[in-house]
Amino acid sequence: MVTRHANAQQIDTDSAGLTPSEVSLISISALTAKGDLEKLRLSLEQGLSSGLTVNDIKEILIHTYAYCGFPRSIRGLQTFMEVMDDRKQRGIQDNLGRFASDIDQTESKYNRGKSILDRLTGTVSADTLSGYSAFAPPIDVFLKEHLFADIFERDVLNYVQRELVTVSVIAAIERAEPMLRSHLTICLNIGLSEKQLQQFVDTIRSTLGEPEARSAQSVLNEVIENYKSK
Repeated sequence: MVTRHANAQQIDTDSAGLTPSEVSLISISALTAKGDLEKLRLSLEQGLSSGLTVNDIKEILIHTYAYCGFPRSIRGLQTFMEVMDDRKQRGIQDNLGRFASDIDQTESKYNRGKSILDRLTGTVSADTLSGYSAFAPPIDVFLKEHLFADIFERDVLNYVQRELVTVSVIAAIERAEPMLRSHLTICLNIGLSEKQLQQFVDTIRSTLGEPEARSAQSVLNEVIENYKSK
């Protein structure tokens, strides 16, 4: 398990299985990435019933843009607005939930993002860039300053929830196995169990279908095997 700085929620996982709200989070994220707005409407309703707050779901939909782009994220938000309007007309009062806390910006955004990435991966980032970061250095800055500082540092969702959003989107867009492999490994690093990640794949299957689930299962099997051999 890893601990977050004082500005973030503590990670709390249940080795017996994912919570209903976590299952809903997976479905919402995957359907947003696919752009299946009709099914997303139903999933958003189920998410609110499962215990997700309005601000939780807003944050889920905001987070998705980092992995599937603004068009899908914004269409998800617009669909959620429609769902909320419909629920208000039916006299349903939903729990707004918490807002993001102020962030201590004493340290540079790059260093804050680097620190969060190191916590998630359980490693210390090398000072010398390599791979795609060396090939295109601006992407390293964008990842650390925007993705891991601007987004991951917001405490409406904790690390576990954010990683579940991330792997759900990546599984939905397909053909991004290296990224899925990295983030499933992070899921194990931050305390999600093999059983919970299997439930993630099962939720992808029931939400999207067999092809996406089969691909995610293959990557998960590889990740678990590698993790156990460490």
